[in-house]
Amino acid sequence: MCGRYFVDRAESPEDLERIIDALNRKGQIVKTGEVFPSDTVAVIANTKALAPAPFAMAWGYRMSDGKLIINARSETAAEKPMFRDGMMQRRCLLPATNYFEWEKRASEKIKYAIKPSNLDMFYMAGLYRIEGNQARCTILTRSPADSIAFIHDRMPVLLHKDALKDWLNPRYNAQDVLKAAMTDVSFVPVEGVQQMQLGEQSWQR
Repeated sequence: MCGRYFVDRAESPEDLERIIDALNRKGQIVKTGEVFPSDTVAVIANTKALAPAPFAMAWGYRMSDGKLIINARSETAAEKPMFRDGMMQRRCLLPATNYFEWEKRASEKIKYAIKPSNLDMFYMAGLYRIEGNQARCTILTRSPADSIAFIHDRMPVLLHKDALKDWLNPRYNAQDVLKAAMTDVSFVPVEGVQQMQLGEQSWQR
């Protein structure tokens, strides 16, 4: 699964900076730094004219009992009533500079920062829906890359750059596009490490 991720504003690549600035100019302030469920986050989705554009959305579908659904299994999302329509026509991309996962080791939990190898930023495949007057998104997950299977049995779907437009295009089959997910990832333990220093750590593959 993916329960936290990071948007490094201090070291953000130009593409990410443009997304955040475009939202700020519209008065939409999105969370940077460590992002938690329910935060308002930067998302790329289609306009009504099917043109990709930045939007601010809350992370997590809110259920009637107050529970947040922050992830959806990519393998079965098209079969689930909650996600079926999103898989067909309400897809989105969530930009990040790394995501976090915890390894359970006996009585302790070790936190890792994970990202695609040799990339300063990446996009996670997601879905969104409108709840009342608010747009909310969820992140698709898949089985983990071999190198991080010891940390957790799920990971977000990380799309290659050349698959981004296809993911947002409802004419393309969602499952076909998801086959382009990246699995070459790097990781580093971050317990006790200042988040702004992540770029200085020795990322492992």
